[in-house]
Amino acid sequence: MEEQIVNRVKKSPLVSFDLEDIVDKSTPRYTIDLKDNLFQGMVLREKDFRAFVKDHDWDQYKDGYVNITCSTDAIIPNWAYMLLVSKLSPKAKLVVQGDKNVLEKEVLRLKLNEIDYSKFEHGKIVIKGCSDLSHPEFAFTEVTNNLMPFVSSIMYGEPCSTVPIYKRPKK
Repeated sequence: MEEQIVNRVKKSPLVSFDLEDIVDKSTPRYTIDLKDNLFQGMVLREKDFRAFVKDHDWDQYKDGYVNITCSTDAIIPNWAYMLLVSKLSPKAKLVVQGDKNVLEKEVLRLKLNEIDYSKFEHGKIVIKGCSDLSHPEFAFTEVTNNLMPFVSSIMYGEPCSTVPIYKRPKK
């Protein structure tokens, strides 16, 4: 008599959480580099900068993610970033100061914070391990922090082969 093969993974209460599913690849990213506004490549002059801010087409950043940076070694006054944010915030989904890496981390944080983690209450979660995330350590840290208050356990890997990460203590 042959035994029937049973897919124990499919029957298990494990819930797979794939970070790739939340990555926003469709929203355009923009960089504003303040080096383009420096006088002689060294100094940001207020009058010239205010003229740039007044004449610049801010609508091009509508519903995009924007990072503001300065790729040269110049001292940029804080008010310059503030002035740009005052124009960008009404248009863009997200505005950050920093390079593209900072932007991608903040986009990940934004998307992770949009999730209703209460739907995982008392769940046994497997965070999928293999992915093409640009900042996997950051993403795995954030999702673990966000899931812990709700779940009974967190594992890393695939449902058929997991590494235990967290188990809620018994009361």
